Amino acid sequence: MTAPIRVLIVDDDRGARALHGAFVAETPGFVVGGTAATGEEASAQGSRGFDLILLDMRLPDISGVEVLHRLRTLGESGPDVLVISSSPDRTTVRQAMSAHVIGYLLKPFAQEALQERLERYRANRRSGGDPGRESPLGQSEIDRLLATGGIEVGGRAVRTPSPHTPALRGAARLPKGLAEPTLARVVAALDPVDARSARQIAAACALSPGTTHRYLCYLLDAGVLDVAHRYGRRGRPEIMYRIVPSGPAGVC
Repeated sequence: MTAPIRVLIVDDDRGARALHGAFVAETPGFVVGGTAATGEEASAQGSRGFDLILLDMRLPDISGVEVLHRLRTLGESGPDVLVISSSPDRTTVRQAMSAHVIGYLLKPFAQEALQERLERYRANRRSGGDPGRESPLGQSEIDRLLATGGIEVGGRAVRTPSPHTPALRGAARLPKGLAEPTLARVVAALDPVDARSARQIAAACALSPGTTHRYLCYLLDAGVLDVAHRYGRRGRPEIMYRIVPSGPAGVC
């Protein structure tokens, strides 16, 4: 007899946890193994033998994106993730899909929508497929998913010395106050693995904090950055930036 798929439900809303838990419990082959109300709880429980996490992206302490980054460190032993969120914005979806989640369901949704996704996930596992590849995850596939046709940044392709950075494409010139050479310097100072703060990026580019912030906001709006938060002992969390890696041949 096949063991049931253990699910962790992560949502800061108690009612949502109860509702989604009931949906999961009524789906053959699945069992609710636990719940979490915060990102820290989800990160801590992620290595405790769960097969699948239903993850809300808006959490009271750390973001769902940061939870995804932490779960990545578990490697192949980590659970699969199905994002359940009320955030339809392009940046959030892109960040989630780039983290190799199995899907992205927008709230509110009917029980049938969740159960259909769960049943497809179970069938994929049973057939020996890779459940984490259920949804298109390449950068070009993500772009098509979001109906963008590509990441549009700047007036022309901005090429940088870094092999990790994407080719930034667009049909119009940069907004007033931004320059392509400076944009290339900022992109070159970013890394797809090592998250860096605006202060570190400004120092690497010899730019003022205000100028650096404008370029980072521009790149963030374009959806080519992943954002995480680093919490210290005091004060507000520091925002950390990663570049989204390019696909084959530098295609965004």
